[in-house]
Amino acid sequence: MSEDVPTDGSRVRVAVERDAEVLAGLLRDFNAEFDTPTDPVAQVAARFARLIGGPAGLALVAEEDGPGGPTAYGFALVTLRPSVYADGSVAVLDELYVRPDRRGGGTGTALVAAMRAELSARDCEEIQINVDSVDTGARRFYERLGFVNVERAEDGPMLCYIGPATP
Repeated sequence: MSEDVPTDGSRVRVAVERDAEVLAGLLRDFNAEFDTPTDPVAQVAARFARLIGGPAGLALVAEEDGPGGPTAYGFALVTLRPSVYADGSVAVLDELYVRPDRRGGGTGTALVAAMRAELSARDCEEIQINVDSVDTGARRFYERLGFVNVERAEDGPMLCYIGPATP
């Protein structure tokens, strides 16, 4: 996958196992925004490493060069599964996070674009995303990118958005 460049000049790339601890730290930050308990970073990092190192996991990281080297500020985590309804796999976007100070600069869109390109190369046909029904910002974001809510009742706690994996 080639690197995708958000409008702020940073880059998005496929994460590798050595990124696991950084990704776990970003997930901790994400969960802290919503007062959601998180397991210790080392434990979550081990899980990230297993997912990233296996065929059913994909993570992308948004980063910029800093004085001490690259600094990550966003990520997407995807799991892949077979489906009787598709010839290829189906992806579930488990997490998409961009640090609050970096939001609005195109990073989320770049993460989704890079995710779609990578998933398309892996013969994935569809992406599913569970979105909190009250999270209108996330809903607008995914709808702008072509995802469609397939839940009949919009007043439930979670909505399921589906979109093509092709870029």
